[in-house]
This record gives sequence, structure tokens and C-alpha cells, in this order.
Amino acid sequence: MDKTSPQDVLLTAAECAARTGISVRTLRVYEANGLLSPVRSQKNWRLYSSGDIARLNEILSLKQLGLSLSAIAEILEGRMTDVGHLLDIQKTILTARQEQAERGLRLVAQLQSKSLAGEGLSMGDLLDLAKETKMNEAADEYAWKRYDQARPRTEIEPDRDNLQACAGEYRFEDGIAIRITSTGNGLRGELLGQPEFDLFAEAPDRFFLKVTPAQFTFSRDEEGEVEGLVLHQGGFEMKAEKCAEGVFAATKADLEDRIRNKTPFAGGEQKLRRLIGEHREGKPDYVEMTPVLKALVEEQLPVVVKELERLGPMRSIEFRGVGVDGFDIYIVEFENGRMEWGMSQCPDETLNGLFMRPVP
Repeated sequence: MDKTSPQDVLLTAAECAARTGISVRTLRVYEANGLLSPVRSQKNWRLYSSGDIARLNEILSLKQLGLSLSAIAEILEGRMTDVGHLLDIQKTILTARQEQAERGLRLVAQLQSKSLAGEGLSMGDLLDLAKETKMNEAADEYAWKRYDQARPRTEIEPDRDNLQACAGEYRFEDGIAIRITSTGNGLRGELLGQPEFDLFAEAPDRFFLKVTPAQFTFSRDEEGEVEGLVLHQGGFEMKAEKCAEGVFAATKADLEDRIRNKTPFAGGEQKLRRLIGEHREGKPDYVEMTPVLKALVEEQLPVVVKELERLGPMRSIEFRGVGVDGFDIYIVEFENGRMEWGMSQCPDETLNGLFMRPVP
């Protein structure tokens, strides 16, 4: 299919360079590496279409994540640019970097004040500075994983014997169980508290969902037996170990019992009150959260702090029941409004889920 249309504006290499700030030489380097393929005029001039500019934005986004040109070429080979996907990854990168910059500037200002006051920087100060620098790298890695997980996948014909080998029950590090069954043509998954979903093969031990950007990779031991899986979703990688048959049914029965009897987690209301107070101050206790929840809370914290400031002082908390996904549901009354809060936790009481939303 022709990537241009009669209405498409075509730019020469010089015009493209002037309007993007990228040199003509760099554009030719991208072309030489198979990343861009501008059309040619009758005079053999390179002409760049809107499709080329969209691909150029995608290249620049991946370069921001530290990928080499050869790696970018491998990722982009044979597929068109998904503009919606591109905007999503750009938003992720820019939001993360904005928050990092604000946090880093606050830390630097504090250290500068100490230095100007004649105080030496302590070991703790220097460690905090190093940690902040490392967090910038982690955010880029998270953005890259999210990008990779959202790229288009190609379905292959599965090995039916391998499907049966992957079938079984698995338990994630936070205690959530999942059951994988073979359908003969693929796999079907059932995650506790969620609808069943189909998995499609893209490699012998790699499967993907079509309903959402997520993949499963099955791991094997030295004898070649499947021993676990990794769920790739939302920029995160969550590991689960294969467990004995019956674990899924037992955890499902426990959840159904909590839902039926409206049984909250022990000490849930006190924990939620404390969490809301910590969020209001912008200082959640990340120690009691799983790594995935910690990353999500860090990403959303500025929005939550502003919303809690708008809502004003908390007046009351009322437990409403347990959701089908295992979250304890509370209605929280504030001076300026009401919100629904949900909270879930692992068997060891580490938090693995938290949300707030307007009362439906």
C-alpha cells in the first residue's frame, strides 16, 4: 500500500530537517539503517510524508529509551506506526521525567541549602542523590517495557504437546493464583476474580492476549519441564511459580467466602485511614507495598495529592463489602465530597492493590 495520499504534504530532506531540528545527515543515517524509506521525486530528491514523520517520532522515542539503531530496526521491521501507541509511550516518558525532575530539583535544593549553610553532605544525602539518579534509569526501563508489551504480535500455529505442558496452576509472588488450561488450539487463562481470557502463541513458550496488551512467558527447569510463568503487562513483569493442583480452587473458594460474608481484611479500616493520611502528605509507606503497586502509586501520587487537597479533611469511612476481584471496598466521606476506595493485600498483608474513584 502506498504510504502517501493525494492530500499528503511532502517535505524535502532540507525542509524536514529544518522543521524537526534533525540534521539531513541523521535522516540519511536512519534511512541507511532501514528505519526510514522516503519516496523519491522525479529528480531523485528524498520526499518525507506524514507517515515518515510519524515513524521518525517513533524512532526518537525508542532512542530516548537507550535502544541502538539496529535494535530499533528489528522492532519496527514490517509494521506501520501506531500513532495512538506512539502518543501513549511519549506521555509515559514525559510524565515520568516531569515527576523525576520535580523530585530531583527538590532534593538538589535541600542539599544546596545545607551546603550554603556550611553543613557537609552526609552519607545519607549522597545515597539519596545516587538513588534519585538510578530511579531515572528505572523509569526509562519501565517505559521501554510498556512500549514493547504494546507492540503488535504475530500469531503462530502452536505445538499441541507444548500447550498441555504449559497447562496447570500458578501462584504469583503476591499470592494471587491463576489457572491455565489447554483448549487444543491455544491456552485459556483464569486469573482469580477476573473473566477468562484466551492466549495465542507467538513462540513455543510465549503467548499473548488480543483483548489487552499483555503476554505470558513460560519458564522451564534444567530438565525442560515448565516450572513457572511471567506476566508482562503495563510495563511490569510479574513472576508466578507452578503449584499443586487445587490451589486455585482453594483460593477462589476463600475469595467467594469473603464476598458472601462481607469479611474485610483484618485491620483494614485503620490501614486505609493511615494510607489516606500518608497520601495527603505525599509520603506513602512504600515498604508495605509490592514493587508493582509501589511503581503505580509513585506514578499517580501527584494527582492523588491534589485530589485529596480538594476534598478536604476526612470525616468518616464505611466498609461496603468485598469486590469480585478481592478488593475491600470503602466509602470515604470528606468535607468536600465522597470517594470510593479499594484495597487488596497479599497473604502476608503486603498491599498489592489500591484505588480511589468517584462514588458510582
